[in-house]
Amino acid sequence: NECADLVRKISRATILGNHDAAVAGRMDYSYYYEAARHALDAHASILSPENAAWLRGLPYREDLVDHGVTLCHGSPVRLEEFEYIFAPEQARECLPIWRELQPLTLIGHSHLCKVFELTPTEVIEHPGPPKSITFRPDRKYIVSVGSVGQPRDYDNRASYVTYDTDTREFCFKRVEYDIEAAAQRIFDARLERNFGHRLFIGV
Repeated sequence: NECADLVRKISRATILGNHDAAVAGRMDYSYYYEAARHALDAHASILSPENAAWLRGLPYREDLVDHGVTLCHGSPVRLEEFEYIFAPEQARECLPIWRELQPLTLIGHSHLCKVFELTPTEVIEHPGPPKSITFRPDRKYIVSVGSVGQPRDYDNRASYVTYDTDTREFCFKRVEYDIEAAAQRIFDARLERNFGHRLFIGV
């Protein structure tokens, strides 16, 4: 609730993630493993009516056309299936819709920092990822932005990105946060203890 309240207050655009969809009753998560189902059930039980209604109304995709940016949680190809893009072969599924893509598509879901550069016929994965990149106007880009709450690239710092719409420069940012306090909240809530332990190693 605290997170939802904050995002509702300060965010210009918010899109639906798979766990948001689950706790809001917009997807079947019966196939999730038991600990994940328990966490989702626990969060759904304490979500305020206002925040539940807000999650139920969030879009799967937001196009910021003036800035040439699309926001979606997973692959833009099948939005409601929340498919991963963390490898070039997954990004290649976007080639048939290359002309429909905005210059920049920002995704999450994998909790990894990845940059894929697309031409109409090929996908180039940037190594690293680079700390910053200036986009070419004749290419399309799909960027996985990592995760503030649970990075999975063995760097336990929170991950976020900035994008300057004037210079078209994109930067990955990492910042330390109080992992012990975050993990303790998980332990106190009697959720799967591994959800807290994994924060310390960034997986």
